[in-house]
Amino acid sequence: MGRRPQLVLNRPMSIVMSTPGIQELDYVTEVLSGWQCDEGPLHLHPGDLGWYSLRGAAKTAASLRAWSREGKILALGLLDGSDGLLRMAVDPDLRDDDELSRQLVADVNDPQRGVLDAGNAIVEARGADRFSQLLSEEGWQPEEPWTPLRRDLSASGLVDEERVEETGLRIETIGPDLVDPWVAVHWSAFKGTQFSEEERRDYRELWLTMARGPFYHRARSLAAFDGHDNAVAVTTVWSAGPGRPGLLEPMGVHRDHRGNGYGVAISVAAASALQEMGSSSAIVCAESSNAAAVSTYVAAGFTAHEQVADLQRGA
Repeated sequence: MGRRPQLVLNRPMSIVMSTPGIQELDYVTEVLSGWQCDEGPLHLHPGDLGWYSLRGAAKTAASLRAWSREGKILALGLLDGSDGLLRMAVDPDLRDDDELSRQLVADVNDPQRGVLDAGNAIVEARGADRFSQLLSEEGWQPEEPWTPLRRDLSASGLVDEERVEETGLRIETIGPDLVDPWVAVHWSAFKGTQFSEEERRDYRELWLTMARGPFYHRARSLAAFDGHDNAVAVTTVWSAGPGRPGLLEPMGVHRDHRGNGYGVAISVAAASALQEMGSSSAIVCAESSNAAAVSTYVAAGFTAHEQVADLQRGA
């Protein structure tokens, strides 16, 4: 009697989590760019990877997690900083996929998987509805709310650049020769402490590392100068490709020059730059508790949308 043939089942391949290498960053960025759309959530954007790359391409790659099946990336996560923050984006076609969502939860909740350590952690998973629902069922709680904002850059939404001119500011695109005023304003806006010469050198090198990195060809850094040639506001904008939303990350005004409308002006200039780069809209997400930031973007023509909250796990 002949041997009975073995029945082969066409089962789908399992979902695999991996950490991309430096050589895979371009591919990862292209995938992430393809998930950006005007009707979608303000989830992880290529510009977030670009701004993170102040730390260098190697550290950026090491901080990424990719979930794939048969070579196709289904979800991406960025371990942003040392505070247990995981910033996520999921393929929009799979936002309600139960299998993927359960795999994400299992990997996020198990410290042995190399995503999040035990204890306090935050997951930002805007638009990943099923994943967020399952985390809530596991006891994760909403954190402080954020306000997504978007400005249309289609032909019917031409940027009103005269609003910048009315302030008397001069907007310049920043390259290595003008990095010092850019980093000084950013330091003042976000650190608020005296800027030592050593800190200036170190921060300048971080900016140059970003500018030399694999993401910056998608970016443009801007600085606003007043009539006395003082740099008063800065931003960097990031394209996800023509016809897709572009991101403002970061935007800040020097502490000595606040209250003059410079935040509005640099935000309008940022939208104009993204429009020149082919973006369909300009997007940004601000902490809802930062009423000044939200009102600045609204005054610059951005529309505030329904608040979103990250999910937090306590110790």
